[in-house]
Amino acid sequence: MAQLSMTRQRWEELSALLKDEQKLQARFPKVAEYLDMAAGLAGTGDDQADAEFDLRFVHYMTGDRSVSSNPYWDIVESSVDVRNGRRVVDGGRPEGSARLAYAQMLLQATYAYAIPSPETVEWVKSFCGETPIVELGAGRGYWAAQLNKAGLNIEAYDSEPPDKVANVSFPRVVGQVDIWHPVRSLDDFAVRGQTADYTLLLCWPPGWGSQMSSQALNKFEEAEGERLVYIGEPRGGKTGNDPFFEALNARWRLESEDPDYVSWWTDADRAQGWVRR
Repeated sequence: MAQLSMTRQRWEELSALLKDEQKLQARFPKVAEYLDMAAGLAGTGDDQADAEFDLRFVHYMTGDRSVSSNPYWDIVESSVDVRNGRRVVDGGRPEGSARLAYAQMLLQATYAYAIPSPETVEWVKSFCGETPIVELGAGRGYWAAQLNKAGLNIEAYDSEPPDKVANVSFPRVVGQVDIWHPVRSLDDFAVRGQTADYTLLLCWPPGWGSQMSSQALNKFEEAEGERLVYIGEPRGGKTGNDPFFEALNARWRLESEDPDYVSWWTDADRAQGWVRR
């Protein structure tokens, strides 16, 4: 686990910011919201660990990309534990905590629903090789940014690019960037070309009856696509719909699953690599 370190100048910046409540609220309202709510929520029972998490949260949520290129991971890394063979963010408690659950909600809206640990980024790189990646439902393009930084060629698309239109899952917030990687619209994807000369990435495609996942997979198959990275929960969970999983079972084969994937303790998501039969 990486130890949190910062320059004296950065420490003084944070100290001054935390002492000025009006400035904190004006520049970083979600950080101010978290600190206000966290004080009244039950933590993990380890006061030192909770304080370290809060410091990481404030440091990385108020810093720019010179502070961290993967702030999501840097915030949660110290809270990762192993449960039943899975790496989960639970703060050292199987049941997590109310404070951590509140942070989860804010972090997922700020960055992405799934956590791109360095190990998972390397796993995606290994599975995709030299093949370009197209991510549909990219949200803020946070995963695309991490994969691009690792040297992968990736294009990101979303029905509601957060820097262009209102996106209920990834709203515009003062003090936060709208996108981490260029995110184009589905209209742009439609004119991209029909040949699926890429690996399709679906990271937390919506569930609960949404047809997004099955439609994306069907079009990928029609374009003769052969490799898929799916990051989400199993059938019946929060991601994907029944036709999506039926198509996977009927026409695809699971080739690889990331053993080091990190999930929130509340979720059952995983990272899988599928190939066309």
